[in-house]
Amino acid sequence: MGKPIRVWDLPTRLFHWTLVLMFGAMWLSVELGQLQLHTRLGVAMLVLVLFRVLWGFVGSQSARFGDFVRPAAVVPYLRGELPEAQQPGHNPLGGLMVLALLLALLLQLGLGLFAADVDSYTFDGPLAKLIGESAEKVTQWHELWFNVLIALVALHVLAIVVYKRVKKVNLVTPMLTGVKVIKGPVAPLDFKPLWLALVVLAVSVGGVLGGLSLI
Repeated sequence: MGKPIRVWDLPTRLFHWTLVLMFGAMWLSVELGQLQLHTRLGVAMLVLVLFRVLWGFVGSQSARFGDFVRPAAVVPYLRGELPEAQQPGHNPLGGLMVLALLLALLLQLGLGLFAADVDSYTFDGPLAKLIGESAEKVTQWHELWFNVLIALVALHVLAIVVYKRVKKVNLVTPMLTGVKVIKGPVAPLDFKPLWLALVVLAVSVGGVLGGLSLI
């Protein structure tokens, strides 16, 4: 039997599940033709993703990129040479998936800022006016890149299912509770205080809204 270990902090868990809900809401807003709401949700998601990027540098140990983005550890992990006790947070493959999803989201959100409503011309992205007619081309890229995002999300979900069915490892519950059951001794993890997360969130809000207002 393993030992329950606190692995995920509250800010990381809130980010994860808020992102899931917001992603679904953004898809639904397009399906319903609510492009103004879609754009506002996009700005909010940009704040959220920027927070996660910053938290990846100054946040708790298991949330930091330096802890889980380890390409050189992928092969040892696949060979079974990297015990979970040595990588209690994201494993090397999961770490690369997190990085890929964040980068894909940033690109999609960036394209959305410059996209235009090519159907009714009633509402455009906050920065569409800066590129004129090219905004219609950006809109096409924005729509196409969504398919890449869906593919990455599907791969992520598939990995969760495989871990549950094949490796008998539940990845969902720990992201809800913050606690994982791990076999073997785990070195104490470094967790940052909640006030720091609030500061990072305030910086993210100020950076996104301030930046958009200046352009």
